[in-house]
Amino acid sequence: MIFSVDRDVLLNQLLIVQKGLPSKTPLPILYAIKFEVNEDHMILTTSNTDVAIQVLVDDHTLSIKQAGKVAIPGRYLIEIMRKITSQRVEFALIEDKLIVIKADRSEFKLRLIDVEDYPDIDFLDLNDPVVLDSVLIKTIIKETNYATANTEKRPILTGVNFKYLDNHLYCVATDSYRLSQKNVKLRTHSKQFDIVIPNKSLDELSKILDTYNDDVELFINPNKVLFKMNKILFQTRLLEGTYPDTMRIIPVEFPVVIPFNKEELLAAVERVSLLSPRDRETNYNIIKMSLRPDRVVEMSSTNNEVGDALEEIIPSSDAVGPVIKIAFSSRYLVEALKSFSSSEVLIHFAGEVKPFVIKGNLDADLLHLILPVRID
Repeated sequence: MIFSVDRDVLLNQLLIVQKGLPSKTPLPILYAIKFEVNEDHMILTTSNTDVAIQVLVDDHTLSIKQAGKVAIPGRYLIEIMRKITSQRVEFALIEDKLIVIKADRSEFKLRLIDVEDYPDIDFLDLNDPVVLDSVLIKTIIKETNYATANTEKRPILTGVNFKYLDNHLYCVATDSYRLSQKNVKLRTHSKQFDIVIPNKSLDELSKILDTYNDDVELFINPNKVLFKMNKILFQTRLLEGTYPDTMRIIPVEFPVVIPFNKEELLAAVERVSLLSPRDRETNYNIIKMSLRPDRVVEMSSTNNEVGDALEEIIPSSDAVGPVIKIAFSSRYLVEALKSFSSSEVLIHFAGEVKPFVIKGNLDADLLHLILPVRID
């Protein structure tokens, strides 16, 4: 096997497949990137049992003298490619055991792992895709993924629920203390599906989508989903189990509605939370918000060991409803606010101990819900 290629072209593809390399695995072969070099193209594959990624390289700078396939230790190869400054790199296989990498006056020899040990990656059969815009997928991930659970107490909550029903895609994430829901009308008709994609997989997919601006095809079966992007295949396992019915926890009546300038509210919350005490159960900073009779909103935190903070905020327009006092995690509100594109947000309160809902004036398809904590 002998080929040469533009260094930047190869490095860009390696940085994509790198996201499929495991940080820890009982199968050492998976630390390798599988190269399948054919007459006019090559295919790079990685897998960590949760995610599998495959990239087709057929760039005009690729020159193949001899075909073959090898498994090259991924981490070392990527570090070499990062450090060399040569425009072209040449790869040559020696006795099926070593790969020689030449770049200008540099030469590296890497010991190979037996490519025959590399497991067959079964990418989904390609038929009947759901077509989504790449920007939409990135937006869904940004607006929902942060609200998934970090612990494995309830594994199903460590992913985002994608449910397709009546031409609408409902994307929901919750860690049981807060919830984010996006509702999108799709342009393609598709069979109904209800899947949960792990949050870590969505994080990696989002990074790949940073460099991709076209349509993405989704192929779904009961235990995995494949995202097809031109020359990139990104496949992830799905979480098993039934996602909770979150619709029933969203209140329908809100006696108090307060509009805010998003940036002003965000800055005030971050300032007040500097001195806020941490809730024992969630370890998140707790602050209080109250609507006073004079229609000014007061935000405060009291920490017996450190001190107090208090800030007044004038709503961006008239607040609706009676006075109210509520306490909640400042971190939850900050993360929710940062996911909105809107310059103005409306916070809808159902009561002092009921979940409250945040909506944005420009984000009609997005809803965030936060559970309050009881004030002693």
